[in-house]
Amino acid sequence: LSALSVITDPDLNSDIVSLGFVQNLQIDDSSVVSLDLQLTTPACPVKDLFVQQCQDIINGLDWTRGTDVTLTAQPLSETPTPGAPMGMSQIGAVIAVSSCKGGVGKSTTAVNLAFALEGMGAKVGIFDADVYGPSLPTMVTPEDDNVRFVGRQIAPLRRGNVSLMSFGYVNEGSAVMRGPMVTQLLDQFLSLTNWGALDYLIMDMPPGTGDIQLTLTQRLNIDAAVIVTTPQELSFVDVERGVEMFDTVNVPCVAVVENMAYFEKEKDEVDLQIDESLLKEKFLEALQKDGVVGDAITAAGLVDDLVKIAQENVVQASKQNGGEKEEIRIFGPGHKRRLSEQWGIDHTYSMPLMGKIAQNGDSGTPFILDNPNSPQADIYRQLATSVVSEVAKAKFGKGNGGGKPNVVYNSDMHIIQVMEEGGGDQGASTISTAELRRACRCAECVEEMTGKQLLNPQSVRESIKPLSMYPTGNYALSVDWSDGHKSLYPYRQIQSLLGVNKDGDIIGGAEATKEKSTL
Repeated sequence: LSALSVITDPDLNSDIVSLGFVQNLQIDDSSVVSLDLQLTTPACPVKDLFVQQCQDIINGLDWTRGTDVTLTAQPLSETPTPGAPMGMSQIGAVIAVSSCKGGVGKSTTAVNLAFALEGMGAKVGIFDADVYGPSLPTMVTPEDDNVRFVGRQIAPLRRGNVSLMSFGYVNEGSAVMRGPMVTQLLDQFLSLTNWGALDYLIMDMPPGTGDIQLTLTQRLNIDAAVIVTTPQELSFVDVERGVEMFDTVNVPCVAVVENMAYFEKEKDEVDLQIDESLLKEKFLEALQKDGVVGDAITAAGLVDDLVKIAQENVVQASKQNGGEKEEIRIFGPGHKRRLSEQWGIDHTYSMPLMGKIAQNGDSGTPFILDNPNSPQADIYRQLATSVVSEVAKAKFGKGNGGGKPNVVYNSDMHIIQVMEEGGGDQGASTISTAELRRACRCAECVEEMTGKQLLNPQSVRESIKPLSMYPTGNYALSVDWSDGHKSLYPYRQIQSLLGVNKDGDIIGGAEATKEKSTL
């Protein structure tokens, strides 16, 4: 166990022995070591690396004669979550896929995310919560479309190892009813569907941020959200609304998918034409001028060889340029950088505008199943990996806070203190209030396209102080300043500023023992 404790989970920042991953460690009479690795999820993105590291370490011990590592996952709790619908008692994590307007590819993202997770080894379900315009019956054709009952509950339909449920499967067409009735209908659907044991339930949310969306987020104990958008400025405004809505109910937004980000066009083969007679004339003129060749016949032969070499080079260049992909950003450059700097959302993905993705959405077979080796399928798998990692951090990280720091304002010392999760005053890092205010990177303080600072640092007084500070999701801190400005700081930005005062000197963090205001 001591040897294996050097293996660290990159998401949970702790070794696999301390985390309790190593189970049933045994050594037989022939010195062969066997053990189980009980991970937080069967979709763990580094499970193969863990196995290889365990084998390398154990086989490197002088007395061992082999290693047998078995991968398992922590069993899903059979204890019903308080307040959760009856049919969802054995669901490990609920992931909401949301957008603030329709037509941005939300359902396409939800479906391909679900099948990407299934491909990683997880048990997955998809619930289509849009009763006004259900998409799942069109996008995923189940193996058997007959709705069956298990006791008083509905058995979800299936496609492979993915469970499916939508209003469209049990009632053709969309619902025509008022909001309160829709909320009641969705609640009945969730209670009556016998999902069984699932690692992840993907919730394809209705577009918008209204009463139905808020009710669902409060009712279902959603663990994380993925926001789907497009590159236009109007869509970025929608992303902000979506993040704020989920933050209202303490649901972290773990990723943003920017659909229709660009159009891929194959570059045309470069058709370069050579004026052979003019090239020969210029070659001959240059050879005679420099006195390289005096004999006319020899010069003519050399010119022919040079022209032939030039023609071969042109043909080769034409072939190399042909077939390359050119990205045409029809709707603008997008907002990945802005999302990262302002909201601290690192997991942002750009999907191209592709006819094939739309065709698969209409055919009933998810794109990732039909095109598993495509670059776009890899993007969906990267999204799935990010979701798995962020959910693990939130559910199993230190203090269940995902390792985010604790930021407080010491009013007596007029300074911001930052402590790692679970840490105390000792070793707290500090930054002045004025420096933190000057570091704001919102659209009013920094020009988005160029990164030029619009805020005049001299205009920020040293006496400025935060009126309130509160987390936004798992990745950023909101600050309301005494000058009337509101800032949003990703935690990593705060950590990069730690311990730097206005003179650039390091401030001691252990000296603050006075009473502080934790905001």
